[in-house]
Amino acid sequence: MSEPNNGVKTYDVVMDPTSKIWFRVFVPTEEGTVEDMPVIVFFHGGGFVYLGANVTVYDVLCRWFARSVPAIVVSLDYRLAPEHRYPVQHNDCFDMLNFLDDDKNRSKWLPDSANISRCFLVGDSAGGNIAHHVAQRACEFNFNQLKVIGVVAIQPLFGGEERTDSEKELERLPLVSLKQCDWYWNALMPAGEGYNRDHPIINVSGPNAMDISKIEFPPTIVVVARFDALRDWQKRYYEWLKKSGKEAYLVEYPNMCHGYLVVGLKYE
Repeated sequence: MSEPNNGVKTYDVVMDPTSKIWFRVFVPTEEGTVEDMPVIVFFHGGGFVYLGANVTVYDVLCRWFARSVPAIVVSLDYRLAPEHRYPVQHNDCFDMLNFLDDDKNRSKWLPDSANISRCFLVGDSAGGNIAHHVAQRACEFNFNQLKVIGVVAIQPLFGGEERTDSEKELERLPLVSLKQCDWYWNALMPAGEGYNRDHPIINVSGPNAMDISKIEFPPTIVVVARFDALRDWQKRYYEWLKKSGKEAYLVEYPNMCHGYLVVGLKYE
């Protein structure tokens, strides 16, 4: 366990020694933090192929979440493509919910102040994609105590066969250009099986989307930015949630680009 840094202590937990999957726990230590704290399960971005829970920008971001909410934050270092292709990443993240739902694991690895029945799934970019799909699976699974009560999808990485106006308009911007996103999907999806970008893991609100109108999908905040090539897909996701009868909120930043949340962080 680390010494507290700016009011937050951290420690790493190996969830599966065989696959070497681990997660980092962030615990606020400042006076005044409540005894009954929600648990934020965070999924990092990176196009399913880059970055991890120990990358500085995500360590700083999760510290900020833990201190500011306050909340217990759990950030998973899921396996990456193309060495590990879909559904490995999404399964790793769902498996962590099962791990935390186990009484022995929870009592050993989470502080007593953690309330796993107040669980939020939060992710940016590829992590936002994962947050949606894990929440969808959680709605149809009977946990012992864990309950997902909210999703925050920060500039989620979605796509589709269509080339949207925002993708064409912002084609030259880095990180999520058409060429780059096509590369992400090709790295993620199973090799040799054939797919198109209307696969529901990519185009969550498209022609092959799951009908979520009959499930208790949690309230969702969708964060978009004006200079994000994926903006149109993210707005369609928000509109699909609303049409499906779900509680959803759209937060727009008019002067930001994709990845602004981690790019603008102040390092501690």
